[in-house]
Amino acid sequence: MAIETAGQKAAKITKIRIENTASFPLPKDYEATINKVLDFLPVEQYRGVEKIKLVDYIADPRLKNMDMPVKGDLPGLYHPRVQNQAPWFEMSMAALLQPTEGFVKKFMAKSGFKGNIAGLIFSLVGQHYYLTLRHSVKRTSLEPQIRQYAEKNLKLWSEKQSEGSIRAKLFKPFRPILERWAKWLNKKAADAKK
Repeated sequence: MAIETAGQKAAKITKIRIENTASFPLPKDYEATINKVLDFLPVEQYRGVEKIKLVDYIADPRLKNMDMPVKGDLPGLYHPRVQNQAPWFEMSMAALLQPTEGFVKKFMAKSGFKGNIAGLIFSLVGQHYYLTLRHSVKRTSLEPQIRQYAEKNLKLWSEKQSEGSIRAKLFKPFRPILERWAKWLNKKAADAKK
């Protein structure tokens, strides 16, 4: 039995509400997948987030006034706290599942759904974390910090998901070589852009 300190309330764990307004069918257990991804992260990093809203397409009036047009469908959008409304996430299921494309693209999108939704949630939680809870980060360095946060958590999450699988055991010895090769290719691509 836990000892409670006088005057302190016991911390209650609140789950983020998931609202599905998508018009097409989603993969089974999509809510369980989202909850597993959120359970992977520390609760402190997404504290205050009210809900995750799943929509067909993101149609936010703020996107129309942007200087640069957005290529393709926007997969997710973070809505910060506004007056009395708590922050929340909006996720486009059409961008993740591509229901209007051909069979091959739909199949590939559906097979990569868990990884894509995990990456999107890590990105949105990173935005919430760095915009509201981390005050030491300057506005100009937010994007690299959020990208690094999402990549680090996605890598740890994917390692945890593939623990004990045959594929993980098979490719583990080759991992350092593949990482060096990827680093070399990224450097070569960056040099080609210059």
